[in-house]
Amino acid sequence: MSTDLRFGWTTGACATAATTAAYTALLTGEFPDPVGIVLPRGQTPAFALAREELGEGFAAAFVVKDAGDDPDVTHGALVGSTVRRGEPGTGVVFRAGPGVGTVTKPGLPLGVGEPAINPVPRRMVREHVERVAREHGGSGDVVVEISVAHGEELARRTWNPRLGILGGLSILGTTGIVVPYSCSAWIDSIRRGVDVARAAGRTHVAGCTGSTSERVAAELHGLPEDALLDMGDFAGAVLKYLRRHPVPRLTVAGGIGKLSKLADGHLDLHSGRSQVDLGFLASLVGDAEVAARVRGANTALGALRVCQEAGVPLGDLVAARAKAVADGVLRGAPVAVDVVVIDRAGTVVGRAGHERQRSAE
Repeated sequence: MSTDLRFGWTTGACATAATTAAYTALLTGEFPDPVGIVLPRGQTPAFALAREELGEGFAAAFVVKDAGDDPDVTHGALVGSTVRRGEPGTGVVFRAGPGVGTVTKPGLPLGVGEPAINPVPRRMVREHVERVAREHGGSGDVVVEISVAHGEELARRTWNPRLGILGGLSILGTTGIVVPYSCSAWIDSIRRGVDVARAAGRTHVAGCTGSTSERVAAELHGLPEDALLDMGDFAGAVLKYLRRHPVPRLTVAGGIGKLSKLADGHLDLHSGRSQVDLGFLASLVGDAEVAARVRGANTALGALRVCQEAGVPLGDLVAARAKAVADGVLRGAPVAVDVVVIDRAGTVVGRAGHERQRSAE
């Protein structure tokens, strides 16, 4: 990956900067612009203010989120903080403004009814409120309302509705920095999805590579939405988290191409980081003539069609090997795995592990 990719800032860092500017203005009448903050690992970025408002008993500041070169859904979003004086001794009280969600399901690191402002951003905001209070003679007792312009619309493109975070986005970030293409937000969403499923008492979850495999898994097993994990390319993230936080049953569902890579031992299924190995697929086929044709195919789907014509159950063979890889990553955790392989139309072309599951039900 190119080292020239530009880093960006999390929504948590933006909210901290906006709060720092707003509280400073509430105490002094002047907005610092740019406003500097200190990130958890010691970096000291400065943020230009896009908007500022100073009124009777409140101050509000807004910054535009810059995600750098990461394809972040919130890149360019206007993140704001409105600060008001709080009751003595209350410290920092958080509120969800327009575009910031509210937690409605247990299992997240925030209580039900809380604004979806994650623990590290909360800590950053509190630390900066304390700093401003020391510098300008404030009490540090404030109500901080964080907002994101058009956040409710943007949240529909995230995991938030499935996680029970309604009304908008989450304010995220553990370091304050967005690393381009790290996909840390997606992996964190997978983990929170497992947490929510466990808290809801689900005993069966499905890790799916896309919307078609998700639909198939839900129909096969009658799974509710909060049991469906949109794992995308991150099979390893699902398996490693379940190894530490088990759910009794896991269905892995995906297309023949992605799951052939899992069967070959790859845990990151992205096309830029792992490739379909037609030689590996050929090695699963006992018939030498069919194996030779598989090696000559252009894609995993082409190899599947060759095998279907020859009566060779390539889908089942891939599913069985993918299950073995998954079991290996789980390292004996109490998670029973079955695998469902589909083609582009959503037709099931291979399965493994389901026979034992059915007999146990």
